Amino acid sequence: MNSPSDPELSITRTLAPRRRRLQNYVRICGALLPIISILLMACVAHGQSAPADKPDSTDATQQNQPAKSGSTPAPQTDSKSDSKQQAPADLPDSAESKKNGAAQGEQTNRILGVMPNYRAVSADTILPPLSPRGKFVLATHDSLDYTSGLFAGLLAGWKYSERSYPEFHSEWAGYSRYLWRAFADQAIGNYFTEAIVPSVLHEDPRYYTLGHGSVLHRTEYAITRLVVTKTDSGKTRFNYSEILGNGMAAGVSDLYYPSQERTFTKTTENWGTEVAADGIANVVKEFWPDVRRRFFKQKKSD
Repeated sequence: MNSPSDPELSITRTLAPRRRRLQNYVRICGALLPIISILLMACVAHGQSAPADKPDSTDATQQNQPAKSGSTPAPQTDSKSDSKQQAPADLPDSAESKKNGAAQGEQTNRILGVMPNYRAVSADTILPPLSPRGKFVLATHDSLDYTSGLFAGLLAGWKYSERSYPEFHSEWAGYSRYLWRAFADQAIGNYFTEAIVPSVLHEDPRYYTLGHGSVLHRTEYAITRLVVTKTDSGKTRFNYSEILGNGMAAGVSDLYYPSQERTFTKTTENWGTEVAADGIANVVKEFWPDVRRRFFKQKKSD
């Protein structure tokens, strides 16, 4: 009598975990959608209200000014000033490069004063390659930042509320099992994608802000940085640090999770989640300078 219902029961049991994971993904996307929409709207508004460049106006005024008697053009002073201005232009820390970064996309060490943003490079900025030691220092900053425990706690609380791993049980002991694993997942992922794989394959783990173009073009650029990266020599190639690094991190994290959860499907889902989260982070980093300049930067009084 139970034979007709057995297939249905087995199907519901197999689909229930997948349905729950899909609901979790939908909740994450719903929580991040307002942030992304605010960023996009800020960029659109900034692009529509952007004033004309000052150099064009000054050039126009200089061209419209009539020549005075007794005054001669100064090609010699122009050549001297050009030589002085062009000399520091190649240096990343020059005043000219800082002006360009502030105008098109100057990054800060934190987003909204909380989220670590050490990997982001301001627009139109040329930096020397990172040494292996610099890459490990970068990963350490992201892993041991004071906000790392906060994000790990939020992630652990979400997984605890969803009972993602019933083997961890409940109450404080169960939450603590989620907490230290969430912190370990973050640290291992950071070291693999920012230090270990980039050092071995000579890739640059930093995100170089585009800072100009349409919203769609900049969003596409930010997402494609998941598969395209710069090398230490300045060339571009496939981003092994992101794809391979997150895959290796997901494999290592299986070692401290319950044995029944160490499946290929579960590992692939964790790997895909980390890559997707990095893609969203790239979009936020790309448009953060526009949001900061429009909403948070204090305007100087004339």
